[in-house]
Amino acid sequence: MKNTLLAAGLLAMVSCTAPKTSEGEVQTPQDDIQRWEAELFYEDKNELGEGAIWNHETNELWSVDIEGKKWFQLDVSNKSQLVHQLVQRIGTIVPSADGRAVVALEDGVYYYDPTTGEQELIVTPDMHTGKIRFNDGKCDPSGRLWVGSMHLDQISDAASLYKISADGGSEQMLDSVTISNGIVWSSDQKTMYYIDTPDGKVRVFDYDDETGTISNERSLMDFTAYGYPDGSTIDAENNLWVCLWNGNKVLQIDTESGEIIGEVHIPAHNITSCAFGGENLDSLFITSARVDMSEAELDSLPHAGSIFVAVPGVKGVKANFFGQK
Repeated sequence: MKNTLLAAGLLAMVSCTAPKTSEGEVQTPQDDIQRWEAELFYEDKNELGEGAIWNHETNELWSVDIEGKKWFQLDVSNKSQLVHQLVQRIGTIVPSADGRAVVALEDGVYYYDPTTGEQELIVTPDMHTGKIRFNDGKCDPSGRLWVGSMHLDQISDAASLYKISADGGSEQMLDSVTISNGIVWSSDQKTMYYIDTPDGKVRVFDYDDETGTISNERSLMDFTAYGYPDGSTIDAENNLWVCLWNGNKVLQIDTESGEIIGEVHIPAHNITSCAFGGENLDSLFITSARVDMSEAELDSLPHAGSIFVAVPGVKGVKANFFGQK
């Protein structure tokens, strides 16, 4: 996502002045929504930080800077980071079951060997135009990668959502997409959640893991009053955590009621993706971006483009790996 969304209107910068507990939770006597303040975890200046995913095999946080054409392996135990510089924009990254990474680049989906930098093409879906690039994606419970695309000029309805299998098979699952984001599955493997950011909604589908198909589309929540929904993750209680572009927050959503039950305040304006990680999967790591911010905003929020963390008292679930059985 980048600058044309700015024209749709910025939300006011938010800050919370309510008192905090020792765990960082903000007390809010006016309602029953829990609020937390995220802390700076790893300072960086990513133009478009995205794609947060926890690799539970290596105990690393993986993420990307789409515009910087980089992907990162962050050891959270000592805050040391490996940086992989590529020559194309990276829409998303997921771990592969064979120990490699899978990266969605501008011209296709590739394996990437972190130790050698060697790339191996998996598939190039028919995306019809050279101005389409991949964006957010995640793997389903059977290890198939669901990855969406977007037009570089953010033309409405110009992109698609694809399903890609480890044998190189590719299938278009949705068309008329603008900016694909926020793909996650429920713990019972019967529901898939999906975001097309400019729509301002979380879409819900019935999901069949055996066939890898979706049906019965409906809407969970409209985010128009809060910002633009971007990346998301799901916790062990099946609540969604949705990042807000132009919103300074991550919202916790009850998937049964569609109501907001918590929010994490972040000292950055464009919040892009999040993932539960750490030894107990109880730390929420959050990426951010510097694009779409004025000089005044960057001065007031100097850590935009960095990674933040909050510990909201719930645990996440392990990420699915590409090609897992």
